[in-house]
Amino acid sequence: MTPASRPAPGSSDRGGATIAQIAGLAGVSTATVSKVVNGRADVAPDTRAAVEHIIHEYGYRRPRKGARPTLVELVLHEIKGAYGMEVIKGVERVAVEHELALVVSELQESRVPGRNWIEAVLARRPAGVVAVMDGPTPAQQEQLRSRGIPLALVDPAGEPGPELPSTSGDNWGGGLAATRHLLRLGHRRIAAITGPPSSLPSRARLDGYRTALDTAGVAVDPGLVRVGGFHLEDGLARGLDLLTLPDPPTAVFAFNDAQAIGVYQAAHRLGLRVPRDLSVVGFDDLPTATWAIPALTTVRQPLRDMAATATRVVIDLARGATATGYRSMFATELVVRASTAPPGADEH
Repeated sequence: MTPASRPAPGSSDRGGATIAQIAGLAGVSTATVSKVVNGRADVAPDTRAAVEHIIHEYGYRRPRKGARPTLVELVLHEIKGAYGMEVIKGVERVAVEHELALVVSELQESRVPGRNWIEAVLARRPAGVVAVMDGPTPAQQEQLRSRGIPLALVDPAGEPGPELPSTSGDNWGGGLAATRHLLRLGHRRIAAITGPPSSLPSRARLDGYRTALDTAGVAVDPGLVRVGGFHLEDGLARGLDLLTLPDPPTAVFAFNDAQAIGVYQAAHRLGLRVPRDLSVVGFDDLPTATWAIPALTTVRQPLRDMAATATRVVIDLARGATATGYRSMFATELVVRASTAPPGADEH
């Protein structure tokens, strides 16, 4: 009997096919299917593809009896810096409530998880996966889905598919509030240092910046907008570029706090004082914002709460809840500190 002619799981097999049924359909042993299901690497690529195709078509039904998941998985593009630590604390808070351990993976130079990551996750069988900014590839998402491992995104860099739960901050509102604050102080040459063009949060913050200028009757000057990444080095390099223009800005809206600290460094190199010569606003309100001298005016987004909510969603999904298309947007808040003042204001 060829694999195509083998009996498919019937309607009584709700929740997908068993390992034995998948093995029969794929024409391989149950041991081979078990290896694929659990992310083992010692399976030939063609065989793995055939088994994954069957799992994709029929789904996979976990055995009714088995160990309850004991951990939740968090994947970050990078851990260094306060941003990653805020997210980790939010996920950990909920994991502890549910007596789950936390496993953290860092992508480092890569923007999406690789094969080693997905194989390790499938082998660990977590209650769920929380991914920050850049999520798993569509193929990896399908592997998680077919094994009954729910996934939720925090602060997604792109537009999530309709089936993916996600949590984010009000980036447009934050960009609007930051720019309006500078306008109310009297600034008109307000520069912006963005994140990558592919970043959905960055695009929303830029739209908020443009909206604030437009509603105030101030023309958006493309020469005052610089594209960067979300790193201190970007703030330093773009800040030096902006502050050495023939007609430099009197204020800079940096799209995260790390960039804002980079702008501080650029101003220092050029002999400028914040906020006497230059006002600076950041975004995130990480602990470094209060450590900076002067303390940084910034837009607060509740990263811990965003991460905690995403973790609760995956745990609820693992227990049978339905959250297809779940979206949660958290309010952002402008926190005014000492890095902003009217243009040309004297320090007191």
